[in-house]
Amino acid sequence: MTYCVGVLLEDGVIFASDSRTNAGVDNFATFCKMTVFERVGERVIVLLSSGNLAGTQAVINVLRQGCADGGAVDDVMGARTMFDAVRVVSDAMRDVEDRDAKYLQANKVGFNASFIVGGQIGAEPMRLFRIYAEGNFIEAGADTPFFQTGETKYGKPILDRVLTNRTSLSDATKCVLVSFDSTMRSNLSVGMPIDLICYHEGSLQVTSRRRLGVGDPSFAALSAQWGEGVRQVFRRLPDLD
Repeated sequence: MTYCVGVLLEDGVIFASDSRTNAGVDNFATFCKMTVFERVGERVIVLLSSGNLAGTQAVINVLRQGCADGGAVDDVMGARTMFDAVRVVSDAMRDVEDRDAKYLQANKVGFNASFIVGGQIGAEPMRLFRIYAEGNFIEAGADTPFFQTGETKYGKPILDRVLTNRTSLSDATKCVLVSFDSTMRSNLSVGMPIDLICYHEGSLQVTSRRRLGVGDPSFAALSAQWGEGVRQVFRRLPDLD
C-alpha cells in the first residue's frame, strides 16, 4: 500500500509520500515514490506515485527516457505548461498499460498506477493534478486544495479540518505529517521513510526537501504531542446526558 499527499497553497506546494511497498505480510520493501524533474530557474515538476510498483516505475522511466531524448514539447522537460506536462504523464501511463495490460490480466492483476503531479513552469501559476489509473485527471483549486492517493481514509480527517489554500507552508507541513502519523498508526502497509518537499511559490527550484526516517526526532516529537493533545481534548469533551 501507499500514502501520498499533495497540497496546493497560496505560498507554495507540499508533496509527501511514504516509501513502503508490500506483496504480502512477509514481503515488505522500501522504494522512493517521489520523482522530481527540475531545471533551476525554469521549472519544477514533482510526481508522487501509487499503485502497482512495476507499472509506476515503467511510467517514470518512460518519462525520463523522453527527457534524455532531447527536451521536445512532448516530454515533461519541454512541456510549455503544467497542463501539457500532465498530459505527457497521462500518455505515458496509457502507453505502459497498452503494452502490459493483457499480460497482467492473464494473471488477474490490474494496472492500477496513479499519480499526483504538481509544480510550476516559468511565469505560470503553481498547479496540482491527480491522475487516475485510466489516464484522466483533475486539478486542485481553492475549494479542493489537496489530493491523496493510496491509503487515504485515515489521514483525510485532519486535512479536511485544517487545510485551506491560505494555510501557511509551515502549518500545512505539520498537518500533512500528522496525517501520515494517523495513517501509519492504523495501517501497517504505510511506513517510513517519508519523503517531503515544500516548494516555495516562484522559486523554480527545490530548496526544501527532507527524508524522515524511522526514529526521526522531529517526527517523533510531533507524533507524541499530537497524541497527547488529542487525549487532552477528549477528556475535556462534555459528558452526554
